[in-house]
Amino acid sequence: MILCSGEALIDMLPRKTVEGESGFAPYPGGSVFNTAIALGRLGAPTGFFSGLSDDLFGKKLLDALDESNVDSTMSVISSRPTTLAFVQLNDGQAEYTFYDENTAGRLLNEADIPALADSVTALFFGGISLAVLPCAAAYEALMTREAPAHVTMLDPNIRPGFIADEATFRARIGRMIALADIVKLSDEDLHWLSGGGDPVHLARDLIGGRNGIVFLTEGAKGARAITRTLEVCVPAPKVSAVDTVGAGDTFNAGVLAALHSAGALEKSALAALDEIVLRDALTMGVNAAAVTVARAGANPPWKHEL
Repeated sequence: MILCSGEALIDMLPRKTVEGESGFAPYPGGSVFNTAIALGRLGAPTGFFSGLSDDLFGKKLLDALDESNVDSTMSVISSRPTTLAFVQLNDGQAEYTFYDENTAGRLLNEADIPALADSVTALFFGGISLAVLPCAAAYEALMTREAPAHVTMLDPNIRPGFIADEATFRARIGRMIALADIVKLSDEDLHWLSGGGDPVHLARDLIGGRNGIVFLTEGAKGARAITRTLEVCVPAPKVSAVDTVGAGDTFNAGVLAALHSAGALEKSALAALDEIVLRDALTMGVNAAAVTVARAGANPPWKHEL
């Protein structure tokens, strides 16, 4: 099982009412939640760990996990409210305003960290939950505990407007990158973390001399896999984009599903990956993401749609 650890929230997406007024409609979302949903739909055994509410939005999130074959039994349920993210689209690009204070996800703490079932073979971390306390400390503690024995993947999915303490955030992400076997970054994330320069050199600096992999997404240009010795590039399929909500999250799921199918989600196997496996993972990632951007909201594809 791949355990996805991070935020679940409700995306309030812009819509027009039948009277033509502007409004918002609630859809299950959150970066890590979207990755879990996409993984479940792609047929990989998937679990989800987060703080979830027992309010009407929390029940909507739990139902969505169940419908996509994601095990939510390790999540912590409370009566605190669900995080809301109001979305505005500018030329198809999503901009977010978050309402996150005192929510079920935000107040997850280190005492809530579960003992992992033997079925858990890999863990995925990311999203806005790494930018705020106390939940960020809980996810970092879980990764620190499990990284020596399990494959871990990190996608910071950086939202600068959500980061109140940049120095603390950078330090936390730096520690988690040092633990991760796989790091996924958009080109914007990479330059935010590391400044200007050649992306391949910057990515290799991040993993240093380790047997790590950086998956770098570059929008319509496609994606790359970068290791100490390899660089593999795959172009993005040409699609009519509706919006980009959930595109990177779905890419993560495609990569992880492909690596799982290849039997590569073990530390020894990752250290010996060849160009063929990396290309297959990239291809699954960009193809899955292409389906998501071609329809409204974070609606990842099922395996039969690829």
